[in-house]
Amino acid sequence: MRGTSSSRAACAAFAVAAVLAAALPACGTVDTLKTKVASDPETTARNAAPDDPQARAMQVGWTSARASYCGFIFDPAQLRASYLASEARAGKSPEEIAKLERAYDYTRDSVTASIKSNLAYCNKERTNAIRRDLNRYLAGDYTPSARMGR
Repeated sequence: MRGTSSSRAACAAFAVAAVLAAALPACGTVDTLKTKVASDPETTARNAAPDDPQARAMQVGWTSARASYCGFIFDPAQLRASYLASEARAGKSPEEIAKLERAYDYTRDSVTASIKSNLAYCNKERTNAIRRDLNRYLAGDYTPSARMGR
């Protein structure tokens, strides 16, 4: 299910994220996420405290990266847009939306980079956990409770 074009796209997205990460340190969000996600972006996203303002962004981005890698058929750009629109409807300010957008993108890109060489990543238990979370997100439920699956 993983093809070379998706690998190239993931690498390109990661390169863009790296450039943005270098350009945005004054904003604080990327530096905060780098600290949170430094060693294991998957564990960080899965264990984000529900009261963390970036928990939803990290978990939806994490699930999007995992679902893309495991070959789920969905539109990652539409998922991102729907998630950010839900945050805007919830009354988040444009500044907060921008921070959530950066958190989402950074998490998605760092998770993609961390799992791209794991050929055994998409096992049955993990794909079931991804499917459950992805379906919830596609239905508009972005509560932070994503599951890892082993």
